[in-house]
Amino acid sequence: MIQPFLVRTCAAAIGIALSAPAFALDLLQAWRDALASDSQVASARAQLAAIRERVPQAQAGLLPQVGASAAVNRSYSNTNVAPSRDFTGQNYGIQLSYPLYRLQNVEALEQSKLQATLGEAQFALVRQDLIVRVAQAYFDVLAAQDNVTTIQAQKRAISEQLAAAKRNFEVGTATITDQQEAQARFDLAVAQELAAQNELEVRRAALIQLVGKPVGELDVLRPGVDLKGPQPARESDWVESARREAWQVQQAQIGSEIARREIDRQRYAKSPTVDLVGSVSHVRNSSANFVGINSNNASVGVQLAIPLYTGGAIDARVREAAANHERALADLDTARRSVEQGARQFFLGLNSGLGQVRALEAAERSSRLALESNLLGYQVGVRINIDVLNAQQQLFTTQRDLARARYDVLVNGLRLKAAAGALSEDDLREVNALLVDPSTLPPPVTSSPVAAPAGAPMKPAAPAGAPPARR
Repeated sequence: MIQPFLVRTCAAAIGIALSAPAFALDLLQAWRDALASDSQVASARAQLAAIRERVPQAQAGLLPQVGASAAVNRSYSNTNVAPSRDFTGQNYGIQLSYPLYRLQNVEALEQSKLQATLGEAQFALVRQDLIVRVAQAYFDVLAAQDNVTTIQAQKRAISEQLAAAKRNFEVGTATITDQQEAQARFDLAVAQELAAQNELEVRRAALIQLVGKPVGELDVLRPGVDLKGPQPARESDWVESARREAWQVQQAQIGSEIARREIDRQRYAKSPTVDLVGSVSHVRNSSANFVGINSNNASVGVQLAIPLYTGGAIDARVREAAANHERALADLDTARRSVEQGARQFFLGLNSGLGQVRALEAAERSSRLALESNLLGYQVGVRINIDVLNAQQQLFTTQRDLARARYDVLVNGLRLKAAAGALSEDDLREVNALLVDPSTLPPPVTSSPVAAPAGAPMKPAAPAGAPPARR
């Protein structure tokens, strides 16, 4: 009785799971999946863990060093004044060394701390770059989907034109040229659809590579979303923030400080070193002819070492470190100029994109009014089928371009914050709040509102007094 009950329970659970609605992937979840699976982030995380281990390695140069040694020797002696003898010697000892004054080791410890900070900045930059890469890949998929939808709508409209041209040719109201032109446009639309489908698969594959797992439906941008401009609204504020806070600048600053300290570390090689040293040893000697001799020894003292002449190696290393410091300062200046230029570029691109969005929003309203006017004209007989179809295609194309412009604005906003070193998961969360599940939206128009059934005329009869229809 228990087994059938378990079978029914498992079957019911599986049925519920299969019947449960599949939720679309949103931008925030895509970022979290990418953070857990992206190879560049994993590499940077491992590199940071390795760099952090340099701090205890440098600290070891300022801590006591203790070692133990043991040796067993078998010796044979034969002289002309004494009989031959065999010796077995055993030596056991412990040695201690404690640095009291080693400026090079102190400087190495400070450098290791700076290197750990540099590793953290590098990891933060990789995480920030991943946010931009995920957002770009996500909106590239949405743009490719919009392009496929637009081309499919255009193909449907063209197919209706082709069907109408064939009917008109059969009844003698159109020439073969009209049919051939419609056929050429339809064939071109089919080729464009195939190319758009391929582009969609490529964009989806790029997103899958980032998130590390297959993706289904994606949340889409909420219709009519109102995009805000950059805050602060002045370009100079963003440029100054990038000059101070950008991760690339912080890395270059830390690198220049490490290079400066390297000059001191190499110069300290001329300084004396003072160590506390001590040892404890036990020596045992035994032979076949004499009584064994055992001895215990202990010593403690302070050891001073002063390098007097090293063949010019220290001076050469100091000059090398000074040259590397000059290079690091030049790299810092390059990093500042680069992030300043990037901040200006993304700021201007963001404002330009917002202007395009406003213009395309106006174009969408005009295209919608044009479509409504053509529909009304078609109903009263002053417009023909192709006029309405062309107006519909123009509306679809404008809506696609508007969506693409909005995607670019959102990505450029993230890039601008990244250039200023201020991009975080909270910024991605704000963008994600603008997305909605596509299943909650009304279905798009899938066919032309003026599609004529087979055998139907291309336009209704014109009412009395109406102007002649344009052909």
